[in-house]
Amino acid sequence: MAFPWLAIQLTGSATSAGIMISITAIPGLLLAPVIGSIIDKFGRKKMIIIIEAACAIVSALIPFVSGLWVMTLPILITIGLVRSTVASGSNTARKSYVPDVARVGGYTLERANSIQEAIFASGFALGPAIAALCIGWIGPYNTFYVVALCCLIAGLIMIPVKAHEHKEDHEDEKSIFKFAVEGFTVLFKTPSVLIMMIGVMTLAMIYLPTEMVVLPKYYNLLGEPQQLGTLLSAMAAFTVVGSLSFEKLSKKFNYSTIFRIALLGVAGSMLPMSFLLPYGWMLFFGALLGLAWGPMPPLMNTVIQRKVPPSKRGRVFSLEMVIWSGGPMISMIFAGIAVDTWGVPIVYKVIAAMVLVAGAFVTFSKYMKEINTADYEA
Repeated sequence: MAFPWLAIQLTGSATSAGIMISITAIPGLLLAPVIGSIIDKFGRKKMIIIIEAACAIVSALIPFVSGLWVMTLPILITIGLVRSTVASGSNTARKSYVPDVARVGGYTLERANSIQEAIFASGFALGPAIAALCIGWIGPYNTFYVVALCCLIAGLIMIPVKAHEHKEDHEDEKSIFKFAVEGFTVLFKTPSVLIMMIGVMTLAMIYLPTEMVVLPKYYNLLGEPQQLGTLLSAMAAFTVVGSLSFEKLSKKFNYSTIFRIALLGVAGSMLPMSFLLPYGWMLFFGALLGLAWGPMPPLMNTVIQRKVPPSKRGRVFSLEMVIWSGGPMISMIFAGIAVDTWGVPIVYKVIAAMVLVAGAFVTFSKYMKEINTADYEA
């Protein structure tokens, strides 16, 4: 929330927020396959700690630099580029580490991923609310000191975690480049994982601009950072509920059914929100959207973890991050220009309709049944 809010505050333009988000996504897009290779080669836990420490340092640069010079959009973008460079891979490493930790804890993959994604989503639930309070209390620049502190805590928490990380024989003989190429090979040989990646790309390209550009522009015009923070927090809070429900849902429904419900549920919730209803209704449908989206991340994690050998998971999860970073690179700029040209109401409705059409196309694919069977048992 803080990055796009600061960009809009500096320029008054939603296009600037879209440009900033798109440019700062470039390192994640280019480096994700390599980062996945490094994670698989040198260890998941070790890379989590290193990445979080680097993120803490770079996040603290924003208020530090703003105290030395007048902050401008180019400076903000530059720091954002550095941050996305060092941050790429943190979530990839954690998702790859889940089966190792679950094995030690005696959890099924479904339960472990439900808990992991629920905790991850709870950060998004608390984050926007904390960001809104911090922006109003200590200002948008000093808010990044809070971000840096959270990164530092995230890294320190990993130190006492103990779990054996599986590694294939002769892995040390392979170069980082060969590691990265194997990630693409595994993905295209696994149709079930590929179809889920397409679903993620759909949401990344079409849906994400609503949270990162459209809604920030709307509530910035209203001068209501608290309303934006509360809405995003409500969406994330119900994502926690949806994530925790995945374990129970997986016992009653096929994975393909859960996937369809998630995608179409997100689209169905977006449609009424696009009419910019009174705030109470925005919270209600935002909560439904979060609830629908909740089972998707643990479902994708479980499918990848079951179908991809342990030593290659980092590379496949890194490709997921490529899609999540690369999709918005294209769409955020267009969304920002569209909002500045035609306004939030029209653009929001168009995006909602596009999500519905794209979601229906993906969920009714003949390859959907592939995700119901496992090729590799963790």
